[in-house]
Amino acid sequence: MTSSDRSQAVDVQRSYEIRTYGCQMNVHDSERLSGLLEDAGYVRAPKDADGDADVVVFNTCAVRENADNKLYGNLGRLAPMKTRRPGMQIAVGGCLAQKDRDTIVDRAPWVDVVFGTHNIGKLPVLLERARVQEEAQVEIAESLEAFPSTLPTRRESAYAAWVSISVGCNNTCTFCIVPALRGKEKDRRPGDILAEIEALVGEGVSEITLLGQNVNAYGSDIGDREAFSKLLRACGRIEGLERVRFTSPHPRDFTDDVIAAMAETPNVMPQLHMPLQSGSDTVLRAMRRSYRQDRFLGIIHKVREAIPHAAISTDIIVGFPGETEEDFEQTLHTVREARFANAFTFQYSKRPGTPAATMEGQIPKAVVQARYERLVALQEEISWSENKKQVGRTLDVMVAEGEGRKDGTTHRLSGRAPDNRLVHFTKPDEEVRPGDVVTVEITYAAPHHLLAEGPVTGVRRTRSGDAWQKRRDGAAPKPAGVLLGLPKIGVPEPLPVAAAPACGLG
Repeated sequence: MTSSDRSQAVDVQRSYEIRTYGCQMNVHDSERLSGLLEDAGYVRAPKDADGDADVVVFNTCAVRENADNKLYGNLGRLAPMKTRRPGMQIAVGGCLAQKDRDTIVDRAPWVDVVFGTHNIGKLPVLLERARVQEEAQVEIAESLEAFPSTLPTRRESAYAAWVSISVGCNNTCTFCIVPALRGKEKDRRPGDILAEIEALVGEGVSEITLLGQNVNAYGSDIGDREAFSKLLRACGRIEGLERVRFTSPHPRDFTDDVIAAMAETPNVMPQLHMPLQSGSDTVLRAMRRSYRQDRFLGIIHKVREAIPHAAISTDIIVGFPGETEEDFEQTLHTVREARFANAFTFQYSKRPGTPAATMEGQIPKAVVQARYERLVALQEEISWSENKKQVGRTLDVMVAEGEGRKDGTTHRLSGRAPDNRLVHFTKPDEEVRPGDVVTVEITYAAPHHLLAEGPVTGVRRTRSGDAWQKRRDGAAPKPAGVLLGLPKIGVPEPLPVAAAPACGLG
């Protein structure tokens, strides 16, 4: 079959699989990639496809030292599969693609497409061009071509959604390569954000998470220092929007007007993820984090004064170059004072291309491991203690999909409390669906979840539950057409709440 013949064979839908690594930004970008591919006529491969798809896309992360080894290992496993399957295509995008560019095709010549963080909208075009020209297509834009939220989307959840309010970051943290790969901060217009949220609510979404690399710096690009608090208050005026969250803020930009907006806007949830990274002023200075321990703890105190039941989580890096035992003790002190509901703790690993990677005073692995274990043990104790305070409280829990791995054997369901704590509850007699809301009393606390072992005292069926059921029953509209050429650009269609924050966020 000639290239011309193949380009005309568009009456058969091709399948795709996307493998996502890294932070919430990448997860949301993968929703855009799915939407683009389905808009261009592809169909999603089964969840257990494991590479058995016509197109496999890697949406990569570059913040870990061994990120490239992981990518090339996965690409190597697909090479024989591609040899056996004529017409299969492999694409690599995301931060590692933005950073390594031509290196990817040099090391893995069976890759068909390499695209960057700024031009995810080009994927269908690049796949088609690679198929017709029978050679790899490498296209890396140096600046954002179109704000991601203007692209088609395949949302992973019918009841909860990410909404990007900005991309890029203006900070220069020495451990983070994200600004070099995603560029300077660029803010969306408030009207565009609110229009997207209103459209999502109209389709059944009841919870949104505002997403940005440094979410509360929103407004710096449009010249309004209070733009983020105004955006939170505007979300409070959207009828049908029940829960608003955001991730991840930066202590430098966390101002009193944001705390007031959180406290005074009923649908903004009593939850805050505030990255600490280190409790040592010396280490924070070396990280180029523009706050110190006192400033950080001051924010925590103000939030707790305004929102007594707020659950506060954080990110902490252990073993940053030059960190002494005294520095580490300052981190432990800050953790004891802040009493985080939970913490995402990371052992420092070199990010190639960052200033920290070449700093003197790299900490031996054994020392980092020992400190890490001490930090985790302390945080486990605090998390359990904070969760025990929830016992006896009556909470409205939004039913979630796939959050309770043992729900089938324990005859329970799972969901999220307003403060985002995970709650496992007794399955009621009447049907409840993801997106519905149940009222339960907490009877037991573990470090990472709560239990409501008594009967559910109330069930509220919601539009979100209706939307989930409609999707499950196959009533949701399917992508129209099977053309594999130029993608259509249009208004996004209507993800679960944020999981563990990761690379670069905050």
